[in-house]
Amino acid sequence: MTDTVEIDRLHKRYGSRIALHELGLHVRPGTVFGLIGPNGAGKTTTLRTLVDVIRPSSGTVRVLGEDPRHGGAALRRRIGYVPGELHLEGRSSGHRMLSFYAQVSGMRDAATTLRTGRDLADRLGVDLSRPVRTLSKGNKQKVGLIQAFMHRPELLILDEPTSGLDPLVQREFLQMVREARDAGQTVLLSSHVLSEIQQTADEVAVLANGRVVADGDVASLRLGSIRRVRVEISTTDAAATRAGFDRVPGLSGIDATDADGILQLSGTIEGAIDPFIKALAPFEVRDLTVEEPDLEESVLRLYGDSAASAASVRSRGERRTGAAEPDAGSAVETRADPAVETRVDPAVETRAEARVETRAERRTRRSMRDGEGRR
Repeated sequence: MTDTVEIDRLHKRYGSRIALHELGLHVRPGTVFGLIGPNGAGKTTTLRTLVDVIRPSSGTVRVLGEDPRHGGAALRRRIGYVPGELHLEGRSSGHRMLSFYAQVSGMRDAATTLRTGRDLADRLGVDLSRPVRTLSKGNKQKVGLIQAFMHRPELLILDEPTSGLDPLVQREFLQMVREARDAGQTVLLSSHVLSEIQQTADEVAVLANGRVVADGDVASLRLGSIRRVRVEISTTDAAATRAGFDRVPGLSGIDATDADGILQLSGTIEGAIDPFIKALAPFEVRDLTVEEPDLEESVLRLYGDSAASAASVRSRGERRTGAAEPDAGSAVETRADPAVETRVDPAVETRAEARVETRAERRTRRSMRDGEGRR
């Protein structure tokens, strides 16, 4: 069976900046595929190439068996897309906007599609009678989700889809994703929230600096096996208690503060949390917090300790030497250091085109030139 999305050696350059470097991904039909990574990792750039918003510098992309550059409107009707930065303006009401999308989607009867859209609006709790420009960010995001889901597309491409949604609506959205998968639809979603991916995705790819640093099913990547813990316990011997926690398997980076018989401990647990909980049993626990680490930390762990150490050394060296950025005309990939070649300005990813000289700079230069001409 042909993969729904096939990306092979995808490379995207903005001037001297490399946003994607030899990226390869394959998304199987009827699955939920999660694309995660910190800001600037290349998630949005990747998804935009799939819907032909931007075009790759090199490499091949096939969506539903077709090249997005040649698929045209017929291919786009088979896709439901929510961009990372959703802009809904104008005086049209939500009803009118969805009616328009129902007509242009073309995959189902427009009346049936619109009926589905209204059902989704009820589930998400958005008032479609109001002009979309008056809606809050969260409600605009709901309208964006409705227009993507309502025509039951073969492929859903969702870029940071829960941005601006409250926790209850996020839960409903995750249920919508599961229902889409159960109906045979394929879902490709990007996020920097680990819990979203863990709850819905069948397979995951982790991006950093335009590269896939790990991929596979969620369990194999063990993204949820790292936790931060903070605890306050009552103790009469802080030093002995601290020494006892030093021996807990998987607990590292311990920071301890003692004040008036209250010991505050914080650290990171990798693997099973049970030994830590058992170590707390003899004490009066006044407060306990267990949370996921941020995604950047998880990505660094996937790189491996050696890669993280090398990156840290390079960063310190650049700060000491004050290394300058390359000229606009120089090619970044000619540098000897492979980690330097893929550094990406996060702002570049969000622009449709990157320019070395901004519009404001051009206007200023032209104004100065015209002034000299008049003198």
